[in-house]
Amino acid sequence: MSQPRRSWLFVPGADERAQEAAARSGADVLIQELEDFTPPELRPRARALATALYARWRAAGALAAVRVNPLETCGREDLAVVLAGKPDIVLMSKVARPEQVQALAALAHGVELVPNIESAAGLVRAGEIARASPRVTALLMASEDMVADLGAERTRAASELAYARARFLVECRAAGVEAIDCPYTFSDAKGAEAEARAARALGYRMKSLVHPAHAAAVNRAFTIGPAELARARRIVEAFERARERGAERARVGGRLVEVPVYAAARRLLERAASTPAPRRKKRG
Repeated sequence: MSQPRRSWLFVPGADERAQEAAARSGADVLIQELEDFTPPELRPRARALATALYARWRAAGALAAVRVNPLETCGREDLAVVLAGKPDIVLMSKVARPEQVQALAALAHGVELVPNIESAAGLVRAGEIARASPRVTALLMASEDMVADLGAERTRAASELAYARARFLVECRAAGVEAIDCPYTFSDAKGAEAEARAARALGYRMKSLVHPAHAAAVNRAFTIGPAELARARRIVEAFERARERGAERARVGGRLVEVPVYAAARRLLERAASTPAPRRKKRG
């Protein structure tokens, strides 16, 4: 992946002011949202904006993506127009079966695919969905639709999604694709950053969002900082010195470092070395 993908911002499909604001937000991936954020009567207008919109977003340094409706509704009509704009990534809402991805892949030739998991039925088949096409690079988990499908109550703490988020990550890792965490759908940036840091602690490397003001917070949470890099280097160096002495483990800052901890530190250093520098947020 040639560009950072820490933050995935959903943007109303027909709202040009919101689209301009999104380009200045600093989010890594900008998604023209043609489903819930675009009323049916505005979808023809939103589709007509696609080609010029994706060009502007790419010029701003972001990846340009689109989320289409399920093919069972008006997704085919979405694709017939928006693919002319050559989006970098096509997401599709409400995916619950691998056959839906196969049908999407047959229509969206050569484009990266990111199915959206929004129900219990989709969650328990997430691994199959991820493997349905070699062009699936990630899955994205919804928050509001998932909560509604589970019959749970939405809270800032997101405890109602704890199992779903953990299982979703495991399914994605097992299938070899990225897991994009569900959006924080409350207004405060402090809460968004706290939730993003909690997601990273679980193992997530990317998060979706619905508010452009949250992009900077999410990017901070998923950026590997100098202190983390320094600690990872200390772990690697200490463990390798211990092995040279014939010891099976090392001690760093009061923590016993064994093979899994050493391997995790090596992976973090390798990921940091291979991750492109994030683009700067545009002003004005």
